[in-house]
Amino acid sequence: MKFIKNLPPKHQSQIKKYILNFQETPIPHDSQALKGYEPYRRKDCGEYRIIYKIDEEIKTIYIILVGKRNGGEVYKFLSNILN
Repeated sequence: MKFIKNLPPKHQSQIKKYILNFQETPIPHDSQALKGYEPYRRKDCGEYRIIYKIDEEIKTIYIILVGKRNGGEVYKFLSNILN
């Protein structure tokens, strides 16, 4: 939430819209499973990437990380979170 709150309002709105759409379509056609980080998935949202996980058993989607797509920083941060 902290990262999203520091974005320009247009980008905040765009990311929130994508996250809310997960309620209707938890695995959008353009999302991808993360190799080496199963069961995590990624969804691109403009210049940002949303990393999330679906818990089918309790019907819950966890937003793990939202960050800039360029430079691989999202994956470096994800690696730090998960290790």
